[in-house]
Amino acid sequence: MKLSRRRSWSPPKSAFAGFRFPAEVIVVAIRWYLRYNLSYRDVEELLVERGVEVDHVTVFRWVQRFTPLLADAARFCRHSPGDRWFVDETYVKVNGVWRYVYRAVDQYGQVIDVLVSARRDAEAARRFFRRALSTLKVTPSEVVTDAAPVYPRVLDELIPQARHHVERYANNPIEADHSQLKRRLRPMRGLRTDRTTRLIIAGHAFMQNLRRGHYELAVHTPPAMRVSTAFAELAQAI
Repeated sequence: MKLSRRRSWSPPKSAFAGFRFPAEVIVVAIRWYLRYNLSYRDVEELLVERGVEVDHVTVFRWVQRFTPLLADAARFCRHSPGDRWFVDETYVKVNGVWRYVYRAVDQYGQVIDVLVSARRDAEAARRFFRRALSTLKVTPSEVVTDAAPVYPRVLDELIPQARHHVERYANNPIEADHSQLKRRLRPMRGLRTDRTTRLIIAGHAFMQNLRRGHYELAVHTPPAMRVSTAFAELAQAI
């Protein structure tokens, strides 16, 4: 009779395994980049001042590699969004070509979702709402938009029970929120690829929600320390 061998349990491998620098350094660099209006070279200089010599290209790779992992680890701690959504598009230039950024916030300032699109049309709006609804499992009772003609048809198709509100100045919350994104993108000296653009804009939304207290993370920490403590907690999870 052949006996099966029992496999010993081992903890899951950390996402930081195999990297030259410790997780604490990597997470600090990513947090600084997402939180403050810094370029990759700025982060490189700040790290050198603290005795950590790392190239700005390495910082770029850290941001690209770990930002989605940190945001994904936090999604189980995210608060449910409100039932009143403010939706609008802004635009950014990627490698010399304009891209449209669909964004939404709720009445509490939580960023619902973001979508980078080459076109500003009904299909792009439809993709934005479908993804937000399927990801969050929440259906708004009211959606506030500008007077773009594509929204009534898309909302009647996807959220027929929601009230669609269009009124001058009613969409100010999301338009003001766009300015936060534009201010963050300004020091970057240009976005080169759609992939990088999507990642940075999603990372910015994640950081905004974290700072505004829309995650059940670092809840017993003073507001000034919330982001750093939350990043340390998330680093342990990945």
